[in-house]
Amino acid sequence: MVDPYVKRLLSQSETVLFTTRQHWFLLVQQIFLELVLIGIVTVIIRLLSDISSFFYLGFILLAVPLFGLIRDILIYSSQQFLVTNRRVIHIRGIFHKTVMDSSLEKVNDVRMDQPLLGRVFDFGDVQILTASDDAINVYHFIAKPIRFKTAMLNAKEALSHLDILSDDLAGVPTRSQTINQSQESDIFRMISELDELRKRGAITEEEFERKKAELLSRI
Repeated sequence: MVDPYVKRLLSQSETVLFTTRQHWFLLVQQIFLELVLIGIVTVIIRLLSDISSFFYLGFILLAVPLFGLIRDILIYSSQQFLVTNRRVIHIRGIFHKTVMDSSLEKVNDVRMDQPLLGRVFDFGDVQILTASDDAINVYHFIAKPIRFKTAMLNAKEALSHLDILSDDLAGVPTRSQTINQSQESDIFRMISELDELRKRGAITEEEFERKKAELLSRI
């Protein structure tokens, strides 16, 4: 199920292939101290509950780490990393959303760093090297980094294949022109390759049907 906010970011022919977040291990690191402080203040409040002045002061002190805990959980849950059939998208922010994306066509290389603990719990850092001026996008502590990287590279390969097919399609004669047996075989080959791209999510069902109809119209 695609988030409604994400749906509004996607173009008409764009589909989400893979979604992940930062790993829960990072959240545990961030909230550990806050949980400890909440526990200590709670114990002190129970021990000194007879002292009314401290009782109210204790609840005020308890609000500080509790607010930090809620804030960290909201920040964690608001971040998403998505791979579509066109680009890589990073969304962050609770109320003020920031969206950063990299076109798959501009991705030159992908590097993944996964320490021993990351291999055990399945998290790591992914660096995306692009052809733009902002040479490197780094996604820290993301969950399922291998699947994220694989989905990205597969989508890039499929997009390149689609570009090649589009060039081939431009060279196919129209119905008004004579088409030989070899060119007819090429048309069915391209339809088969388009179907494979559809199954991999590189193109939508609507794109496949449109290009298929265009090819068949030339026979």
